[in-house]
Order: sequence, then C-alpha cells, then structure tokens
Amino acid sequence: MRVVVTGGAGYIGSVVAEELVAKGHEVVVFDNLQKGHRDAVVPEARLVVGDLADRERLRGALRGAEAVVHMAADSLVGESVQDPAKYFRTNVVLGLALLDAMREASIDKLVFSSTAAVYGDPKRQPIEETDETEPNNAYGETKLAFERALPWYARAYGLRAVSLRYFNAAGASERNGERHDPETHLVPIVLQAAAGARPDVTVFGDDYATPDGTCVRDYVHVVDLARAHVAALDALAAGGPSRAYNLGCGGAGYSVKQVLEVARAVTGRDISVKLGPRRAGDPAVLVASSARIARELGWAPTMQSLEAIVGSAWRWMQRRDLA
Repeated sequence: MRVVVTGGAGYIGSVVAEELVAKGHEVVVFDNLQKGHRDAVVPEARLVVGDLADRERLRGALRGAEAVVHMAADSLVGESVQDPAKYFRTNVVLGLALLDAMREASIDKLVFSSTAAVYGDPKRQPIEETDETEPNNAYGETKLAFERALPWYARAYGLRAVSLRYFNAAGASERNGERHDPETHLVPIVLQAAAGARPDVTVFGDDYATPDGTCVRDYVHVVDLARAHVAALDALAAGGPSRAYNLGCGGAGYSVKQVLEVARAVTGRDISVKLGPRRAGDPAVLVASSARIARELGWAPTMQSLEAIVGSAWRWMQRRDLA
C-alpha cells in the first residue's frame, strides 16, 4: 500500500517508516521537522515537509494513499500541564483536520500512535485495554480525546482505526535512535551520562513501594513497536476491526536502578547518580498486558531483555560518535 506516516521523521516514526519500507509498502513521510530530523527518513521513503495545519500541503501528501499512520503530536507531559492549549490544538484539533483530509481523499485505514498516559494512575497491574482511562495530564487527555473520536468517525464515515497505546519505547534500529531536545527519556539520559555528555542522572524518588524503591516501567524496543504498526496495518487491510492495543514487553517491568545497572554493564562505564524528590503524577509502577495484541494480531516483542534494548541504543550512539 501507499502509506502516509505523519511525524515520520521523529524517533518512533522514522523506525516505523523503515519497517513499512522493508515490508514493501510505498511510504510518504509528512513532517514539519520541528522535532524530527531529515536524515532520519529512510531514503526509500518520500519526505513531504509540511504541517497538519497546512491543508493544501496535507492534501497533496495524502493524494493516492490508502492508509495513514498518525504519529505527529506534542508529547511532553510536563509541558502539557503548563500549556494545555498547545496540546489540545496539536493533538486534537489538528488530528481531526487530518481525519477530515483523509475523508476527502477516501482513505479509510488509520493506525494511531496513542499512549499509556490515557490510563492515568492505574488501579492495578498489569494494565489491560479494558481498564479505566483517567488521564492525569493534558497529554494523555488529548490522546484519549482523539481515540474517542475514532468510533464516531467509523459509524458516520466508515473509518477503521487501530490505536496503539505505547508504554516506554526505547532502544534503536541500525539507522535511528533517540534525538530529543531536551531529552526526557531515561535510557538516553543514562547513556548520555555514561558518554560524558551530562554530569549525572537524577533519580526522582527512591521510596516507592517497589522492590528497590524506584519507579518501575515497561520498556519495549522501538523496532518491536514499529513492527506492531505494520501488523496493525496488515490487519486493517485484511478487513479487521477497529481496536485499541497496549504495547509493552509483557513482563514485570524494570526499575530506574535496574536501568542504571544494565547501562553500566553495557557501556563498561561509571554513571554518577544524584537523588531528587518525587515528581508529581509519577505512578510507582506502569506495566502493560499485551495479551490482546498477541492473541489477535500475533505480535510479540522479540527483544525483551533490558540488555538488548539498552545495548542497541548504545551501539547507535557509538556509530554516531556520541559515545
């Protein structure tokens, strides 16, 4: 199929585009390059530099396409609380503009990049798709608002959509890794400290009700994440139903201290740590049940170990002379 990937020059989007090309799809990347990188776009894909607010540019990118993978979004939790207007405009208003442009182009298949933030502070672990969705920040609220629009578009206009709720994406493909500014994700922060690019790593709280007192998260390799998008697209192409799926590794998760220990082992370098206060809204544990997508789409992570995830990110940094 011809597939348009919005936000396809970003961290996850670029790896999704890689996987789609590898599976024989014709890929158009639509990205404004505010956070994405031109050199992250795989050469076999066509890059259209544009913003979702630019209706004519978007129409041109969608022309002839059969499906959309929608990844363009604002995604910083803290910023979303400070400036919710920005997040509702980008993630909801411009998201709906994309859906309307898809209708005009007669495109009825959508894979949506959602988030575990739709669950808020969950009442049980592991989290299942049927659990309550109660976001505790504007980022999660806007992602959920867009998800909630999809069934209505399905009833009225025949749209079929799969929403993929990511937990903690990490690691790197051979070509692409994390390049955020500022960097907010734990794995690249820890590896930057190992490389000497930052003096230390701040651990936000060590008194949580977890085995070692630090927060536990579910890390999923970015390549496995990308393959889930391909599986979702294949399911829609085969006439499958609209669904929401969690994407995690399916284990017990890893603590902040475990990430530090693995990073020291992988890099062979010391990593200086300082203790900071808890951050407001940080749940002690966030772990996914990915049983639904395994059962219905046959997806399962192939790189589950933290060593494999961190190791791939470190090798990518070394290839780019960042380590």
